[in-house]
Amino acid sequence: MPKIKTNRGAAKRFARTATGGFKRIASHRRHILTKKSTKRKRQLRASHLLHKADVRSARRMIPYC
Repeated sequence: MPKIKTNRGAAKRFARTATGGFKRIASHRRHILTKKSTKRKRQLRASHLLHKADVRSARRMIPYC
């Protein structure tokens, strides 16, 4: 049985947690930050969990994680 290739884009975006979920970073933090409030930018710094509807596809893209 051949090895399954890891989706490199997904590997850079998601990380596996100890309980089997996936961590992700928030979007909208790259540019045009002047019009966003300090509170909004601060909250976007925190990592979030991937929604459970998307976990199955993330697990397929990152099989050896």
